[in-house]
Amino acid sequence: MIKTQLGILSFKELATMSFFSKYIAYSFIRHTSLRTVLIVPFVLQIFVAVGLTGYFSLRNGQKAVNDLAQQLQREVATRVDQHLDTYLALPHQFNQLNLDAIERGLLDLKNLKSDGRYFWKQSQVFPQISFVGYYLPDNAGAGAGRWLKGHDIVITVNSGGKSKDLSYAADNQGNMTKLVYETDYQATTDVWYVETVKAGKPIWSRIYAAEGFDNYVAASANSPIYDKQHQLLGVLSIDLLLSDISQFLQQIRVSASGQVFILERDGHLIASSHNQPIVFKKNDQLERYTIFNHPDPLMRSIAQGIHQKFPIRAIQSTQNFVFLMNGQRRYVQVAPWRDQFGLDWLIVVTMPESDFMAQINANTRTTILLCLSALAIATLLGILTAGWITRPILALNQVSKAIADGNWDQQVVTSPIRELDAVGQSFNQMATQLQSSFTALERINTELEDRVAERTQELSDKNTQLYTTLAQLHRTQTQMIQAEKMSALGQMVAGVAHEINNPVNFIYGNLFHVSTYTQDLMALVQVYQQHMLNPPPVIQEKIKQIDLYFLTEDLRNLLQSMQVGAERIREIVLSLRNFSRFDEAEFKAVDLHQGLNNTLLILRHRLEATAHRPEIQVIKDYGELPLVECYAGQMNQVFLNLFSNAIDALEESLSGKTWTEIECHPQIIRICTALNGGDRIKITIEDNGSGITEAVRSRIFDPFFTTKPVGKGTGLGLFLSYQIITEKHNGKLECDSTLKQGTKFCIEIPLQQRCN
Repeated sequence: MIKTQLGILSFKELATMSFFSKYIAYSFIRHTSLRTVLIVPFVLQIFVAVGLTGYFSLRNGQKAVNDLAQQLQREVATRVDQHLDTYLALPHQFNQLNLDAIERGLLDLKNLKSDGRYFWKQSQVFPQISFVGYYLPDNAGAGAGRWLKGHDIVITVNSGGKSKDLSYAADNQGNMTKLVYETDYQATTDVWYVETVKAGKPIWSRIYAAEGFDNYVAASANSPIYDKQHQLLGVLSIDLLLSDISQFLQQIRVSASGQVFILERDGHLIASSHNQPIVFKKNDQLERYTIFNHPDPLMRSIAQGIHQKFPIRAIQSTQNFVFLMNGQRRYVQVAPWRDQFGLDWLIVVTMPESDFMAQINANTRTTILLCLSALAIATLLGILTAGWITRPILALNQVSKAIADGNWDQQVVTSPIRELDAVGQSFNQMATQLQSSFTALERINTELEDRVAERTQELSDKNTQLYTTLAQLHRTQTQMIQAEKMSALGQMVAGVAHEINNPVNFIYGNLFHVSTYTQDLMALVQVYQQHMLNPPPVIQEKIKQIDLYFLTEDLRNLLQSMQVGAERIREIVLSLRNFSRFDEAEFKAVDLHQGLNNTLLILRHRLEATAHRPEIQVIKDYGELPLVECYAGQMNQVFLNLFSNAIDALEESLSGKTWTEIECHPQIIRICTALNGGDRIKITIEDNGSGITEAVRSRIFDPFFTTKPVGKGTGLGLFLSYQIITEKHNGKLECDSTLKQGTKFCIEIPLQQRCN
C-alpha cells in the first residue's frame, strides 16, 4: 500500500489503475521532488498551450485559406462556365434562325447580295458575331462580319466556281459600296465545310488561326442546309473570336496574382486572362500555344503539375490540387466544360497562397511571441509559488516520518497557509481513523458489487425477453404489410385487366371486318385499274404521290401486325386476370399448370434474348396433375418469386463471360410437376446458374436476408414464399444448390387442405 502522506493519488484512483500505471506513477512520485511535481506540469501545460495555440492558429489559417481559395475558384469557374454556356450557345441559335428563314423563303440562296445585306443586319444587331454566312456546294456564298482589320462590317460574296471571295464596304442601309478585299477561297474543300457535311448535323469546327489577320483565332458554329428531300443545299457558318473570351477572363478578379485560362484536351490554349497572345508564328504559319510550350513559366509549371496528378484527357469532373513553384504553394482547380455540339474544354483557375497568407502569417508570429512571453512569466511565477508551498509540506513530511518511526510526540509546525495548517492539525486524527475507514469502505464496496451484479442479471433477462417480443412484433407487422401490399396489387392487376379487356375485345373483334373491308376496297381498286388503263392525269399524279403499290402491300402487313398485337394483348390480359386471382380469396381447386404458364407469360420479357445474352430456355416437364385445393393468388406469388430468383441467378452467372461462352452453355430453367405419394403434388423449379454457397443456402428463408445490392431486393420474397407453402398450405419448400452448377427449389403441398 502506498503511504497516505504522499498526498497525490487517492486510494480509489490507485485501486482502479492497471499494474503498469501504478508502477509508473509510483516511480515518478518516488524519485521526483514536490517542487518538480508542482513546476513541471504547470510549465508543461503552458508550453503545450503555447504550442497548440501556434499550431492551431497556423493550421486554422491554412484551412481557412484553403477553403477560401477553393470557394473562390468554384465561383470563378462557375462564372466562366455560365459565360461559355451563354456565349457559345448564341451561334447555333442564330444558325437555327437562319435555317428557319431559308425554309420560310426570307433568305433566297440564289440572291447573294440580298443575303449579304440580311447577314449585315444580323452583324449590326449582335456585335459578338465575327462572321455569319453560308456557302453552297458550287462554292457560291454570302456573308458579313467584322473579320477585316480597319473596317467595321464588310459584306462578302462569291459567285461560285473558281471565283474569288469579294469583300465590300457597306453604307448605313447595308448596301455594298466599294471593294475593299478579295482572296481566292474554296470553302467546299475547307475543313469546317467538309466536317459539317460529313456529320450531317450542327457542329463546331476545329479552332483555327486565319492567315493575314492579326490574332484572328476563331471557332466556327456550322449547320448543314437541307431541302425537304434531305438533299444538301449548303452549310451555314458563324465565327466567334476567342479573343472575346480572353477579354472576359481578363475582367474577372481572381486574386492579386490569380489567373484563369481555358484549353482543349490536347493542351492548346483557347483563352487566357494573361496579357500575352495565345498564337505565335512558326515557319510563317500561325500556331496556338499549348500550356506545355507557353512562354509564361507559371503556365508551364501548372501543365506539369496537372500532368503529374492525372492525364488531361482523363479529367471528367472538377479536380483540385496544390503544387510548389519557387517555394510557394499555388492552388489549382481544373473543371471540364462541354456542350451538345462537340466542344470539350477544360477551365483552369490558379492562385498563389501568398495572396491570402501575408496577414495570417503576421498574426501567427505575433501570437507565438505573446505565448512565449506568457510562458517565461508563468515559469518564473511557478518556481516562486512552488517554493512557498513546498516548505511547510517538507516540514509535514518530517513529522510524518517521525510518527511512522513511533515517535508520537511530534507536532506539526504551524503554516501561514490556512489549508496546510488545517492539514497539520487534523493529521493525528486522520492517522487513527484511517484504518477503520478503509475497513468500512471495503465492506460497503463488496455489498454494492453484489447488488449491482444482481440488478445487471435482472436487466439482462428483461432485455432478452423484450428483444424476443420486438422481433416477433416486427415479423408480424412485416407479414401484415406484405399481405396488404399483395391484396392491393391483386385488386389493381384485376381491375386493370378488366378495364383493358373490353376495348381489346372490341378492337380484336372488329379487326376481321376492317381486314374484309380493306380487301374489298383493294379489289375494287384493282378492278378499276384493269378497266381504266389510262386514267386522268390527276388520278395518275395521286397514285404516284401516295405510292399505291407500296400502300397496298404495307396495308396488308399492317393489318396482320395489328391482328398479332391484339392477340398478344388478349393473352397478357387473360394471364393478368388468372395471375391475380382476386376473386379467389378462399381455398379452391385450381389447375397449377395454368398458374405456372401465366406466371411465365408475365415474365416473358425477362426470358427473351437481349443485347447481352441469348434467350433463357424454359423446359416444361409437366406430369398428369388433378385440380389442387389452394390459395391460387398466393401460389402464383410463390411461382413469381422463384422464377424471378432463377432469372436473377442466371443473369448474375453471365458476369465476365463472352457471347461464345454463353452460347456454348445455354441458360435453362426446368419445371417438373408430378404426384407424390398419391395425396401430394411436387413441383420442382431448377436453373443451371452459378449456384449458392452452403452458408447462404442455410439462410435464404430468413426474413430480410438477401445477397442482392441495396435497392434490388428486401429479402422478403423467399421468406414469404416459405410461409405461404408451409403455414398456408401445410406443405414444404426446400432448396438444394451446388456451387457453379445450379439451384433447385422443391414445393410439396397436399391435394386437399384441411381448414382449421
